[in-house]
Amino acid sequence: MSPGIVYQINVTAEGFTERSSSVTVEPGQEEILSEVKLPILAVQRAVTVNYSSKEVAAQQLKAEEHQRVLGFIPNIYVTYEPHPEPLTAKMKFHLAYKSLTHPTFFAFEASWAGIEQAAHMTDYRLGARGYGERFGANLASGASEGLFANAILPSLLHQDPRYFYRGSGTKGSRAWHAVLAPFVCQGDNGKSQPNYSQMGGSLISAALSNTYYPNSQRGPGLVFANFGTSVGLHVALGLAQEFILGKFTSRGKH
Repeated sequence: MSPGIVYQINVTAEGFTERSSSVTVEPGQEEILSEVKLPILAVQRAVTVNYSSKEVAAQQLKAEEHQRVLGFIPNIYVTYEPHPEPLTAKMKFHLAYKSLTHPTFFAFEASWAGIEQAAHMTDYRLGARGYGERFGANLASGASEGLFANAILPSLLHQDPRYFYRGSGTKGSRAWHAVLAPFVCQGDNGKSQPNYSQMGGSLISAALSNTYYPNSQRGPGLVFANFGTSVGLHVALGLAQEFILGKFTSRGKH
């Protein structure tokens, strides 16, 4: 080493920050470097997470398909997710298919036909043939409303046919949420909008009933009476979902 010259000393180690120091050595001089401490090198790493809305929606839908009231009655048209993913058109038709082909759908319509028969509701004949006509009419009404209100119109209008369970807040706010459900829904874009699907589906189903109800009960009066009944039932169902059915529904996991 030449005397009187400033030397630059660099200390490096893998995984540590480099340290530099300057040393000037004169003739006959010994220079001992002080303890060198190298700080750990800070490393930045980027983590990329791939998120698929459709895959998450499919998992949530699979969980909803297993929701049962008292362990056996399907309750698939309610979501307990705080932020559910929107359903695709295929998923909406899948839900409608599951609902309309389950044995409880036929059992309910058969029971309602029996109640109508016993109370002499609507102008059908008595006996087994009259009961069969009532049962067939109920099936037609239930199937048409289920298809139009829960699958066809929601797919065309990009609306969600499910009831969004709130479960928190005051009883008044929850009740108001349930009452508004047939009139206000959530769109596939996540925004609230008029529930054209439910109201339109109920109205179409009521209009179609003119083709198979007795001649004495056809006309505009039947259409609007059935429409009003359908809307009232959905209001009652929303209240039941919010305050009663949620307590007795086994919820699927995803």
